[in-house]
Amino acid sequence: MTLSPSRDAAGADLLFLREERLRLAQTLMFLVGRDMAEAVAPVLEEVGLGRAHHRVLQALAFSPGIPVTHLQDILGVTKQSLGRTLHELEARQYLETRRGRNDKRQKLLYLSTAGKAAEARLFAVVRQRLVTAYREAGGTAVEGFRRVMRGMLSEHSRSLLAEEPSGRREVSHGS
Repeated sequence: MTLSPSRDAAGADLLFLREERLRLAQTLMFLVGRDMAEAVAPVLEEVGLGRAHHRVLQALAFSPGIPVTHLQDILGVTKQSLGRTLHELEARQYLETRRGRNDKRQKLLYLSTAGKAAEARLFAVVRQRLVTAYREAGGTAVEGFRRVMRGMLSEHSRSLLAEEPSGRREVSHGS
């Protein structure tokens, strides 16, 4: 597999829908996923966590105070699988649970101070990669990237972004 960066500016030609360009995009997404997993692996190993734990930390950083069922929906995992991961995070004191205000049976999930610190260390690795790539690409390309990523989301995933309870919304500020 040969990956050579395009010499033309993003969207400069009208041939971006050609099969080879689409396959290259698929390959790039695969490699980015693999490389990002490799980049955070040393931090995960150091804190004694796995990828499932990382996914939970990411989701709770994005949506603090969500019910377990909503987290299960976001991650697309079984209740049993999520339960094991949540118990491990609770045992390590990375996770706090609180009762719902209106429904006391509801279990709301938050990162503890230790959980926030672990998630911040993991995000620092991701942030550095993003900052480097964003600076190299420039604001116009970053906005195009966001549009492409949003365009690839299913309606269900888009609704998860729209429901994000922490009050934060993506704001475009250029690069």
